[in-house]
Amino acid sequence: MSTQPPGVVVVGSINADLVVTLERHPQPGETLLGRTMTVMPGGKGANQAVAAAKLGAPTMMIGAVGQDAYTDVALSGLHSAGVNTDGVQRVGTTTGVAIVEVDDGGENTIVVIPGANGKVTPALVASAADRIADAGVLVLQGEIPAASVAAAVASGTGRVMINLAPVIELDRNTLLRADPLVVNEHEGALVLAQLTGTAAPPDAAPVDHADTARALLACGFSSVVMTLGGAGALLADSSGVMEVPAPSVAVVDTTGAGDAFVGALAARLVVGDELADAVAIAVRVGAFAVGAEGAQPSYPSLTDALPEAPSPKGLQGAQGAQA
Repeated sequence: MSTQPPGVVVVGSINADLVVTLERHPQPGETLLGRTMTVMPGGKGANQAVAAAKLGAPTMMIGAVGQDAYTDVALSGLHSAGVNTDGVQRVGTTTGVAIVEVDDGGENTIVVIPGANGKVTPALVASAADRIADAGVLVLQGEIPAASVAAAVASGTGRVMINLAPVIELDRNTLLRADPLVVNEHEGALVLAQLTGTAAPPDAAPVDHADTARALLACGFSSVVMTLGGAGALLADSSGVMEVPAPSVAVVDTTGAGDAFVGALAARLVVGDELADAVAIAVRVGAFAVGAEGAQPSYPSLTDALPEAPSPKGLQGAQGAQA
């Protein structure tokens, strides 16, 4: 294990992914025959740690696994990428598992069984408080208990990135430490509803993503990054709202692409990139990741050529415009 202080510390989930490929997703009550099943390392936290480490960032993972048949698989990607796993504890329950269905269009559905991730307690987080305090960038998600996210944020002294996926209820002051808050287009509306006490829009309702990002800024965030799948991402901060288009690529499997984006964002921020520059790289990393099956195995290393993307552009709005 490396003794180098980690630039990126990820506190979050570690899973084994059971990835099933099939022609299309079944309707409720329908039985379909799948094609293949592969067991791979996953979990949003572990995915993000692997993505950051493969891009050269010294990275530490804090979380928990069980003591079962999936434990070694769940840890294998972290070990292969050189992530420091001294902060990963083995607890007396099953390892977290995600059941992932990927259709012929590359779209996925995911069911997560938290297992040991539910045992990432504030006490476990406190045991790594010194390493969290040393982090240049602290990365968190929504797949561990909310109290543990809050405990990690309280211990952090550097930059905090919260990828609120899935959306869980966090104390307002904890959530507003995020710089940036990273959400997708659906999660952004849910977070805004949570903070404002309003009803989230129906799934089918049209949403102006730039307006949502501006409204989140108005809630008190320093910066917001909203991922938009194949369309790229939006960045909102005091300079305005910037649209960062994604490269046009052939999609094989979208599993873990958002985590590749988050890990890449952390890796670039920890070496001092401006947020806009880091988002532009992260969009390209996410696009690279959809070109292969699985999550962690699809992530690029420093030697991989990333697909080229169109130039970002500023959007005129209430916060001003950025060219």
